[in-house]
Order: sequence, then structure tokens, then C-alpha cells
Amino acid sequence: MTEPVLTIVVPCYNEEEVLPETMATLTLLLEELIAESLVSGQSKLLFVDDGSKDRTWELIYKEGLRNDFVRGLKLSRNVGHQNALLAGLSAAKERSDCAVSIDADLQDDITVIREFILKYHAGCDIVYGVRKGRDRDSVFKRSTAQGFYKIMKRLGVDLVYNHADFRLMSKRALHELEQFKEVNLFLRGIVPLIGFHTDIVYYDRLERQAGETKYPLKKMLAFAFDGITSFSVSPIRMVSVVGFVSFLMSMVFGGYFLALKFTGNTETGWTSLITSIWLIGGLQLIAIGLIGEYVGKIYKETKQRPKFIVDIDTLNLPLPRRHFLDQELDYRKVSETSQ
Repeated sequence: MTEPVLTIVVPCYNEEEVLPETMATLTLLLEELIAESLVSGQSKLLFVDDGSKDRTWELIYKEGLRNDFVRGLKLSRNVGHQNALLAGLSAAKERSDCAVSIDADLQDDITVIREFILKYHAGCDIVYGVRKGRDRDSVFKRSTAQGFYKIMKRLGVDLVYNHADFRLMSKRALHELEQFKEVNLFLRGIVPLIGFHTDIVYYDRLERQAGETKYPLKKMLAFAFDGITSFSVSPIRMVSVVGFVSFLMSMVFGGYFLALKFTGNTETGWTSLITSIWLIGGLQLIAIGLIGEYVGKIYKETKQRPKFIVDIDTLNLPLPRRHFLDQELDYRKVSETSQ
């Protein structure tokens, strides 16, 4: 059997602190996989710079000059983790038989990539990396993450429990992924929709090598809400249910207060009146906001704007080799002359 060409896609945003270690570690892994004849010698590491403001792209580009495995994809601006990941997978699909996506912090255990490849050889098109547990997480993060997966399951969204974006996808799975045109990307929900032969590899999550997480609480909550609203209309239906229940309650209480009026037992009800007004008003604002979220997503989809714009692509362009390293290079001019 011919060794498959593997591309390991690594989205990066302000990762200058961790990148040198990440590139060295992944290079060593790729060399081992090639030595075992599990992947082709043409395999690459593709680092996607998602509009970083630090030296991330400079490190990627310079490493590509001295390391034949390293290639870079520079996006024109910051488009978010999911779009940056999609950009890398899209660039990799034409020249690769399979691609593995992994975050730059290497908290996902890279040693299981070997198991990914073995399962690919066994016929799997998609292999999910799934965490064994969340013992390293704080109580808050663990409980909110588990709550998110439970909510998504109740809403009918097919997610792989405790799986993020650490996975292998075959060439044909990547081509099918391209058929999903939505702008509001939630790859963890989209990939299971592809189907094909899938499998799971379990691993223990590691500590971050350096730098800080790019997913603080605010981004995590926004990401979770995007996932819910991108894959289910149940929240809209829940608004209808709440409205119907409120209507029934108002009818019941209306009849009760009307009975009190006829029996002469009415009293000034300032508290109940204000409470009712604020309750109904709050429910209405929540409903309007939720409906507005769906309308906003429809608005973005109808514009059909590109999910990302590639500034520089060194995966499909030849780079100058070692004898250029001592010179001050303008990477833009080098890329232009390579075309």
C-alpha cells in the first residue's frame, strides 16, 4: 500500500511563545511516522496564521526556509478559529490523502496521531480525538462543558462527547466538508453530518506548553451559543412554549382576580402588578433578542461573503532554501516571484 500524504493543520493566533516548541515537536513526530512508513515523505505541517499581531507569521515563514516539512498559510485578517481551521483544511485537501487538525498549544496528545493513521489505513475516513476526562479542568469549566454537550444532545445535535477539533479527515471527507456552505461555522457539529466510516481514539489532555489560552469565558460562551443557534431551532420553539404557558397563566390569574372583584375581596396589588409587568417585559425582550440572533445569522448567510481570504500560501508555492537564510527577505516578493 502506498504511504498516504499527511498534512497536519495547525491554526495559530498570537502563538509566538509556543510555536518554536510546537514546530520542533510536530516535526519530530512527522519524521517518526515517515520512518515507520505510515505516511509519505511528502507530508507537511501547515501552520495557519489567523491575523496574528505578534511574530507568529515571521516564525512560521522563517522555519519554512530551514525545515522542509513546515509550510504556512497567512490569512489577510483575523477570521476566528473555525474559519482559520477551515482555510487550512481547504488548502490541504488537494495535495493530501488525509489531514489532522490540532491546536498550536499541543494540549492534545500528539502521540495518538499514530493511532489516527493506523485507523485511516484500516479504512476510516474520520477519526475523532476524544478526551478521556476533564479532571484537569476547573469545576466551573467542567460543569459548563458537560452542560453544553447535554443541552446539544437534547436539542438533537449530533456531537461527539468531549471532542473538540482534534481529528483526522480523509481526502474524500475533506471534499464533502467543502459542500457545507454556511458562514456560521461550527465544525464540531458539521463533521458528524458527513458520515462515512468513523472511529474514536481516547487520550489524556495535557498542560499548555506556553502562552495563554485564546478561549476565555466570553469566547467560550459565544462559541457555545453559536453552536446551539447554528444547528437547532429549538430555542425559537421554546420561546413559543413560554409564550403559550404565560398566556394560560394570565387566563388563570385573570379569572382568579375577576372572582375576587365580584366577591369584594380585592386589594391594592402594586407588587403583583409590577412583578407581572417586569416578567412579561423581560420574556418579550429575551424572545426578541433570540429571534434577532437567528435573523442575524440569516443576514450573514445571504451575503455569502468569503469565510477567509488568503494573503500568502507557502504550501503550494516553492520556498527558497537554506542559502537564503542569512539575507533579509521580503516574504511578499518571494511569494510573488514563486507564482
